[in-house]
Amino acid sequence: MDTNGELRIDAPHRELLDQVLDKWSLGILKELCERPCRFNELRRAIPAVTQKSLTATLRRLERNGVIEREVVSTRPVAVRYRITPLGKTLRQPIDVLLAWASEHMPAIERARDAFDTREEAGL
Repeated sequence: MDTNGELRIDAPHRELLDQVLDKWSLGILKELCERPCRFNELRRAIPAVTQKSLTATLRRLERNGVIEREVVSTRPVAVRYRITPLGKTLRQPIDVLLAWASEHMPAIERARDAFDTREEAGL
């Protein structure tokens, strides 16, 4: 974290950010911000995710207190996921990061192109 003007990202912070900001987590959080969803609803909403990755990501988010898992007494038994109050607090910082990315994407693309050109030239 930031101490005395120095940006320092400690291991627990880095681990949390890795778990909450990965590509599957962002898609899951987007869906759960809208409404609670069952596992297969999330799978349909995020078609590129595998069952194994979805399960692992849901477990990580649940472990971090960002989502909660609810067993619904139906036949057959169903599981529904919902975002927690703590998870809802992620919306604003994620929106800020996405706005930053949108604003700076042209500069980032130029930097990528310049890097790739130097790499291809062997510089």
